[in-house]
Amino acid sequence: MMTTLALLTTALLFGGMVLYSFGFAAFLFTALPAETAGPTIRRAFPHFYLFVIAGAGLSAVFLAPTDPTSAAIMVAIALTTIPTRQILMPAINAATDSGDKRRFGMLHALSVVITLIHIVAAATVLHRFIG
Repeated sequence: MMTTLALLTTALLFGGMVLYSFGFAAFLFTALPAETAGPTIRRAFPHFYLFVIAGAGLSAVFLAPTDPTSAAIMVAIALTTIPTRQILMPAINAATDSGDKRRFGMLHALSVVITLIHIVAAATVLHRFIG
């Protein structure tokens, strides 16, 4: 039962991160004018990061009894998402608000790299279920 719950929560986390990153965000900027898409995505990001923290944390709890390595990966995802949400996201917003495009570009690139690392880490855990 715990293994099934671990698989489901990990798969939900992986799928949610991929859908948000490559589907929802891209869709907003193609479907809405930039002056609407920007504020909309800004409002969605705190919820996305809470989803990642909760999903990774729950997955870690379910994984701990059977796969401590995968549980540690999930804990790492959850813990690194906290400063991303609490420090990096407000810094990105401040750069946007002040019109500092260079700073925004650097900070946004960092957030993209962090998210891609999280996606690869979750994929690694999913792969461990089959091997």
